[in-house]
Amino acid sequence: MNLAEQVYQAIKPLPEPMVQEVLDFALFLRQREQWSEWQNLMLAQASSLADWDNVEDEVWNDVPGI
Repeated sequence: MNLAEQVYQAIKPLPEPMVQEVLDFALFLRQREQWSEWQNLMLAQASSLADWDNVEDEVWNDVPGI
């Protein structure tokens, strides 16, 4: 029996509200994992943009937008 089947067998006898809690928790874990991936991407972006913040580039701060 694989792990998913073990989880199913463990929650099968539980009442519906408790099964809903288990499902909500599983969905929360998935969402947290996806958020962690997004945080990693945002950190990578922030570190690459840090190179643009230097004295030589200050002149571009006053250029009007299109």
